[in-house]
Amino acid sequence: MKKEDIINLVENLKKYYPDATCSLDFETPFQMVIAVMLSAQCTDERVNKTTPALFKRCKSIEDFADIDIKELEDIIHPCGFYKNKAKNIKLCAKQVLENFGGIVPNNMEDLQKLAGVGRKSANVVMLEAFGIANGIAVDTHAKRISNMIGLSKESDPSKIEQDLLKIFPTEYLKDINHLFVWHGRNTCVARKPKCDVCPISTYCKHYKKTFC
Repeated sequence: MKKEDIINLVENLKKYYPDATCSLDFETPFQMVIAVMLSAQCTDERVNKTTPALFKRCKSIEDFADIDIKELEDIIHPCGFYKNKAKNIKLCAKQVLENFGGIVPNNMEDLQKLAGVGRKSANVVMLEAFGIANGIAVDTHAKRISNMIGLSKESDPSKIEQDLLKIFPTEYLKDINHLFVWHGRNTCVARKPKCDVCPISTYCKHYKKTFC
């Protein structure tokens, strides 16, 4: 795809989703880390219903490190995989306190050293908590859209991200993270893509193959 087409693709999505932003509620970088952890295999809506009680109970990183794991499991139970998530949350809090002086690191390398934080999560934290877009968080939406449009033939998220980074200009990285999520939730849905109303069908390999 030509650079001009890539820019038009992004601009079309920005016009179609003018309110595309992060759906997770948070006030501090560590709350963002926790929200992203809870969002794994869970909807942002469910996470946002769970975190108010959690953040009220744990007002500091120390509180997350010290909370009884059973109590933590009970609070985050609605988000699924609560035992593993609770374990990672407590360990992550201890790591931030012991290894980073109680301050969430603002770089990809150190973020990925934290329990429960992989590359996708680190990308989200970097963008939402620190306003830095070094990469693209490839979730299920970004993976599906990238494959359908023809931006990447890969199935591995890290390889898809590398393909996307070669395609999109740096100044658009912060937009892609949000736009792909919104497009995947509202239009390019998994079961039945709404190709008839898609704002970027002109550039989509799937659309051309299916309807042209």
